[in-house]
Amino acid sequence: MNPRVKKVHPNDDYALSLVFDNGEKGVFDVSPYLNNGIFSQLKDRGVFNSVRPFLGSIQWENGLDLCPDTLYLDSDRLTKSSGGLSAA
Repeated sequence: MNPRVKKVHPNDDYALSLVFDNGEKGVFDVSPYLNNGIFSQLKDRGVFNSVRPFLGSIQWENGLDLCPDTLYLDSDRLTKSSGGLSAA
């Protein structure tokens, strides 16, 4: 079983900064989903910014969610390097 989402923060570029329950951090790009069916609702910044952790995954106020395995496997992992965070 892959790690589950502990914290989520919406970014201005339609990406999500994630913290997983194993301590890893990652960034998941939601922009490829924005023109697909119901996910187009996330173009509304108010809806996109409503994202919250939910049962090990994430969920928006309108009920949309993403699989926690997708979030973990498809996110760019962040690592500490020279005082900042960078994609791994």
